[in-house]
Amino acid sequence: MSDTTCHMSISLDGFVAGPDQRLDNPLGTRGQELHAWHIGDPRANAADETATGWLMRPRGAYVMGRNMFGPIRGEWNEPWEGWWGAEPPYHAPVFVLTHFAHAPIELEGGTTFYFVTDGFDAAYAQALDAADGRGVDIAGGASTVRQALEADVIDELTLDIAPVLLGRGERIFDGAQTFGFEPVEVLHSMLATHVRYRRSSDD
Repeated sequence: MSDTTCHMSISLDGFVAGPDQRLDNPLGTRGQELHAWHIGDPRANAADETATGWLMRPRGAYVMGRNMFGPIRGEWNEPWEGWWGAEPPYHAPVFVLTHFAHAPIELEGGTTFYFVTDGFDAAYAQALDAADGRGVDIAGGASTVRQALEADVIDELTLDIAPVLLGRGERIFDGAQTFGFEPVEVLHSMLATHVRYRRSSDD
């Protein structure tokens, strides 16, 4: 599938990460509660398993923000290769938005992180080229997804809506005036309602 996809867990009040993100708490305060459906909660059911399959399907390239790549800010003054260890789950090129140049980081399993300093459009264009028709995924975080929505490049958006209220944190729909998607599949569990949206046929 050559579509551009995005798959995000989200709270009932619209947050995809909690406040106070840091090295020892990458999803922010209570942010991990949004992901119980795919990180080992024994209450997970077949719907959660199906949604995990959506989340983990191979893509040709990925775009993510620096905040998702890691906790380091400003100049790259300390070594960091991402949260995922020697073999990240992407197995494809990943284009990281940043204001500070960094040499590519090649890791095991086919993942190479490329650092793009000239904005979302440039990163997305590079990802499209690298994907070679195998699809691009907008991997997060919130700011990067907002930019992708503003650029109107997402064909399929999946939201895993957890029955959680965070109150504060990072939102993906701040500033949005319209929602150009329609639901095509909905799955339920005790841990999340998984809604797969496609670009509206009216667009």
